[in-house]
Amino acid sequence: MSFRGFTYRLKPNALQEEAFLQSAGVCRLVWNLALEQRREHWRNYQARTGDNLNYVTQARELTALRREVDFIRAVSQTCQQYALKALDNAYRRFFKGLGGYPQPKKKGVNDTFTFNGREITVERLNSRWGRVRLPKIGWVKFRMTRNLTGKLTEATVSLTALGWQIGFGCKDCDIRDFATEGAVGIDRGVSVPLMLSDGTAYVLPERLDVIERQARRAQRVLARRKRGSNRHTFARKRVAALKAKAARIRKHWAHETTTAICRNHGTAIIERLRTRDMTASAAGTLENPGSNVAQKRGLNRAILNVGWHQIETLLFYKAHRVVKVDPRFTSQTCSCCGAVDSRSRKNQASFVCTTCGFHANADHNAALNILHRGNTPVVEPQVTGASKRKLHPV
Repeated sequence: MSFRGFTYRLKPNALQEEAFLQSAGVCRLVWNLALEQRREHWRNYQARTGDNLNYVTQARELTALRREVDFIRAVSQTCQQYALKALDNAYRRFFKGLGGYPQPKKKGVNDTFTFNGREITVERLNSRWGRVRLPKIGWVKFRMTRNLTGKLTEATVSLTALGWQIGFGCKDCDIRDFATEGAVGIDRGVSVPLMLSDGTAYVLPERLDVIERQARRAQRVLARRKRGSNRHTFARKRVAALKAKAARIRKHWAHETTTAICRNHGTAIIERLRTRDMTASAAGTLENPGSNVAQKRGLNRAILNVGWHQIETLLFYKAHRVVKVDPRFTSQTCSCCGAVDSRSRKNQASFVCTTCGFHANADHNAALNILHRGNTPVVEPQVTGASKRKLHPV
């Protein structure tokens, strides 16, 4: 069984947008009340009723609450039940060590609500637009950029910096099977985000550079605005919209890239990189200030712009198998003879081995080394030259 998500931009009118905000607010209230009940009052509840606090017991109390409060009853009950299910799942993940402790939701940050697939209807109006019927809200237009495939299971409406959007979850989709055989080494970089061991290079869309320049200008405008003014609010929304657009383009590129890789190669071999540690600030403290802070800040921004961790996450659920290898000296090791020498890396793009004379693109050479380490993880490369002193300090 295959699952797939489809996300579209909604075009609500003023009354529908007000209904969206009301639904998101009530679902957020239900989450926060249920979280407080589980966190503060579970002992009293257990002593009073003899039951444990879980989704079933809280859903029963939600039904009683809807009979007493009008504005909660005005919102679809399914959305509120999905909020309770999400909280119950968050607690399960926390107790299994898969996530942090559930936190309260905030207005403007967690404006989202979910419907069951059997409650909604989707229709195409023309080549560009479609509409969806949501319970207690009605028909809402959305930009239908592609057709839905499979059986509709749920629909989630959420507010982003670019406006309202709806995501449909479908199962039994007609998806081309990913490969199960063949291995490829993947080198993640900054100038070349992804280089494969077969010589294929993937670069970010040029549109991201344009948006980055626009975002920098918008941030300078925001810095000159007075906090609390209408002009400051407008400038802040402008910056948030540009950042959200860049994130959307980057995520779309990551999905397309990882899908192409996994359709051609069953095993993806990557370096074991700690992105959070690599992008830590170098500013230091007042007592021990850091050095080369501006250069490190630029490197951190470049690494985060590529989205190394996001690519790794997508590979883990798309690829048939993912192997992580030791990243040390992959850029200084010759993929032909195995010699390690920092002088072989002439510059960012060129690699010329000082031992055997092998020359290749530096990123391609690193991808070949990653592939070799994934296939033969017990073989250690021979260390020569200046790199030997780094491995065996005196």
